[in-house]
Amino acid sequence: MLNDTIAAIATPLGEGAIGIVRLSGPQALEIAEKVFVGRDAGRLREQGSHRLHYGFVVDPESGEKVDEVLLTVMLAPRTYTREDVVEINCHGGIVPLRRVLELVLRQGARLALPGEFTKRAFLNGRIDLAQAESVLDVIRAKTEAGLRVALSQLAGELSARVRGFQDRILGLLAHVEASIDFPEEDIEELTREEMDREVRQMLGEVGRLLQQARYGKVYREGLRTVIVGRPNVGKSSLLNALLRERRAIVTEIPGTTRDVIEEVVNIAGIPIRLADTAGLRATDDVVEKIGVERSREAVGLADMVLVVLDASTGLVPEDLEVLELVREKKGIVLVNKCDIADGEAVAERVRGVAQDKPVLVVSVRTGQGMENLEKAIEEMVLEGRVAASDVPLVSHVRHRVALERCREHLEEVAEGIKRGENLDLLAIDLRAAWEALGEITGATVTEDIVDRIFQDFCIGK
Repeated sequence: MLNDTIAAIATPLGEGAIGIVRLSGPQALEIAEKVFVGRDAGRLREQGSHRLHYGFVVDPESGEKVDEVLLTVMLAPRTYTREDVVEINCHGGIVPLRRVLELVLRQGARLALPGEFTKRAFLNGRIDLAQAESVLDVIRAKTEAGLRVALSQLAGELSARVRGFQDRILGLLAHVEASIDFPEEDIEELTREEMDREVRQMLGEVGRLLQQARYGKVYREGLRTVIVGRPNVGKSSLLNALLRERRAIVTEIPGTTRDVIEEVVNIAGIPIRLADTAGLRATDDVVEKIGVERSREAVGLADMVLVVLDASTGLVPEDLEVLELVREKKGIVLVNKCDIADGEAVAERVRGVAQDKPVLVVSVRTGQGMENLEKAIEEMVLEGRVAASDVPLVSHVRHRVALERCREHLEEVAEGIKRGENLDLLAIDLRAAWEALGEITGATVTEDIVDRIFQDFCIGK
């Protein structure tokens, strides 16, 4: 597959100032020369790497000019894929980009698969698998904090930690195998002491990485947060207030929201995936009934809930039903409309039935208490242990699972040393711990997993 030359549009489709068609592979320059007519004479390869050339893309069969372009030549190995790369900077419209892509495909290039440029960068050794995954995280980052997490992984910080663990495990494995192969040297007791000290130190370090893993996942994927309550308590107004825009329709008529409305808001660097739901109540309206059912499904999938109550009506039976529905969910209870009613009195009653959830008094309309809500969300998500300026190194479930398996095998080694087990058994767990870490960087990962990872990328990246 690496013998093919691949091509794809590397910029989003639509109108824009510039669009890029990217080629990578052994025939990239030769294919580009067939469709590019520049002012400079001579072959592109002879004119050096990392140079920009002005000219036109021309259909070699008809002689028709397709677009005025700037063509960038980057010679291997100093490229994104470590192959020869050509990028044709066209005018950013659908038609010129598609025409240029069709021309290079006709001249022998193959349409790239999703993520194939980054996959080639991995296969050619420019980046490891964890860094490759972080490329997509950079693209999809919703907040500056999420971007910092992705960039730290792209820079190889997690990979460096993982390789450090692997080197230490390999060192222990060498001691064990030396003891097995050369028992007459009488090094077993010393080796066991070294192993016990080193293994327990690594267990502590791996454990700290895993403690931060859930925060990395939050920064990367966002927190699914559902706004829930009975009709007309101010759920849609809360969504609009947090987004600071009029996203949801707000009226005095109960049941205005008929479906789940989702948006992403940045709170203290945390991407909060907010979902405004239909008011929970018994209804004969067919459409509203579907909306209520979807609201219940959204609550079931939520990482956190914001329960909205109405201070002007007090605590009513429907509110108790809502609180019971979210009993097992992490969340915050908001007593809204404190600008027109005594919210504190209602809050006191709610605290007795809120299942240890924080209860805040707010007015979504005037903004009173909204700053406290954002602070409460930040504290609840991060529990005061990770600040937005800190960079969790582990943000992928795949990485967390591999680290957990590594920890399990290291725990087996520690217990084996304590029990005085045979060195052969200790070697098996040490090697398994090393292989589990290798799955993070791609050193020991299977081809199926690699293919699955790059399927999530867009074509052209």
